[in-house]
Amino acid sequence: MAYQRTFGEIPGHPEGSTYATRAEMRKHGLHAHNQAGISGTKKQGADAIVLSGGYPDDQDYGDIIVYTGHGGQDANKKQIADQTLDDNGNAGLVKSQLDKLPVRVIRGSEEDSEFAPASGYQYGGLYRVVRHWFKTRADGFKVCQFLMVKWGSVADVEDPQLPAGIELPVQAGDEGDTAEVGPVGRTKHVINKVQRRADVVRNVKSWYKNQCQICRKSVDLPSGPSSEAAHIRPLGVPHNGPDHESNVLCLCPNDHLRFDNGALYITSDFKIVDNLTGEVIGDLWVQSEHKIGVEYINYHHESWTKE
Repeated sequence: MAYQRTFGEIPGHPEGSTYATRAEMRKHGLHAHNQAGISGTKKQGADAIVLSGGYPDDQDYGDIIVYTGHGGQDANKKQIADQTLDDNGNAGLVKSQLDKLPVRVIRGSEEDSEFAPASGYQYGGLYRVVRHWFKTRADGFKVCQFLMVKWGSVADVEDPQLPAGIELPVQAGDEGDTAEVGPVGRTKHVINKVQRRADVVRNVKSWYKNQCQICRKSVDLPSGPSSEAAHIRPLGVPHNGPDHESNVLCLCPNDHLRFDNGALYITSDFKIVDNLTGEVIGDLWVQSEHKIGVEYINYHHESWTKE
């Protein structure tokens, strides 16, 4: 029976469920492979990973994980080549990061972690990929690493506070003379996060092949073309828009920012208007499968204009 990739929880298999073998996990739809650690593809995204001691560079802190990608090892698990984003599993995790897809984390007994089971495998819950980077190991080979946080945990914020021992590379733009500058202050918050439906994001992006419905462009990344899912009527209080394809647009980052902040709006007949000049700049691209709710278009329009 072919493996059916599912993003999110598997009915009947709550967090804490245990499994004797990889084959048992695959049978129940938790993970696609009997050996590979990443269950995913560049096109679909990664739905699950297994932490089982395959890479010494992995770091498991419970709600926060630094996970090492796949590739570059020989049959004896010795690193003999660099990892790349050409690898289907690594590219799948990048897509899950960009598309905000949930990833099931499964720990094996071979993992050197206090959170690992005594035997077999244990499902540890849903995580999201925060970011990725390449690390050069002591042996000179590069491995791709992924920072992951548990969905809904205290660590599940845009800038998670990392445990001691995690050293991430400097990001572009972070360099500079900081000798006189102290660390950034932090304030602890208790948050309620709206959980987005991964299938809604995936469907809308697939209909447009990651091209923006306003400018028809996509962002080309090493992992492939990328786009963003923009809710027309925002989720959460006070807007309480639905998480449904009829309330979502596929946009590039620039037009997403402009749309969310009222620089662009769309009329009920799907004309795109530059709200700064009042000029109609084109027609919204709408595929036949995409039944956009005019009521959500009108809600957004009324939120940003006085008409």
